[in-house]
Amino acid sequence: MTRTRYSKDRGLTTRMVTTMFLIGLLYVVLVGVLLAVLGKFWPVILIVAGGLFIAQFWFSDKIAAFGMGAREVTPEQAPELHGVVDRICALADMPKPKVAIADSDIPNAFATGRSERSALVCATTGLLRRLEPEELEGVLAHEMSHVAHRDVAVMTIASFLGVLAGLMTRIALYSGLSRSASNAGPAGIAILVIPLVSAMVYAIGFLLTRLLSRYRELSADRTAALLTGRPSALASALTKVDSQMARIPTRDLRKAEPYNAFFFVPAFSSRESLGRLLSSHPTLQQRLDQLARMSAELARP
Repeated sequence: MTRTRYSKDRGLTTRMVTTMFLIGLLYVVLVGVLLAVLGKFWPVILIVAGGLFIAQFWFSDKIAAFGMGAREVTPEQAPELHGVVDRICALADMPKPKVAIADSDIPNAFATGRSERSALVCATTGLLRRLEPEELEGVLAHEMSHVAHRDVAVMTIASFLGVLAGLMTRIALYSGLSRSASNAGPAGIAILVIPLVSAMVYAIGFLLTRLLSRYRELSADRTAALLTGRPSALASALTKVDSQMARIPTRDLRKAEPYNAFFFVPAFSSRESLGRLLSSHPTLQQRLDQLARMSAELARP
């Protein structure tokens, strides 16, 4: 974790390290299967996989910001938003990230960046229009907690390894080698096993990243509330944003779904129970219960 006044979360650190280790282990298993089957074609697989991994690590934050239509704004263009970010940076003793606004009615916020130098915090116009200043401060403190804990970078890498597993399998199957599956023998059987192994890697990786993502959201709520000293303001923002999601057109929510892992609140309608089940975030009630306990603790003499 970067040295800031955000409280350390050893549970989050442990989960990040464990998730990366397990997903990396799955990835090694998949690569081993591919190398055993592909033989002389293994350099192509490794070069493509390595190139995509580097591209994802360096450009994922820019892709997410571009996809949400985030545009960087100056203090003159958005003085109130910059003022909130300045206050949080002073409280946390951390460098100021780039500040952006996304022209969207979906009330949300997100942070991207591999480090503090490349960090960007963005709020949508829908969020700025609906929240009070203390509520907005709680939301942005939550997002900047992700930057301080560096869990944004970890989630990006962890998610990509699962995607990479599927991509590598497609390369194997469409490289012309799949034709040998029609031949009797171990090679044909092995190639038929590749899709099954890839599916297992993707499914396990998906579950691991979802578990990590839910915990990191609770951690960000907790550390943001401790930093600002106002858990009730963050709870109020959560309730308000979640209730407003049901009023957003389903078409707009579906467009935003690919970026749910970055969002303060996932872009799901409350009616979508399946979406809630597989959500990258804990339930609203879990988050509110945690903040209520913190409010009670802070109120004690």
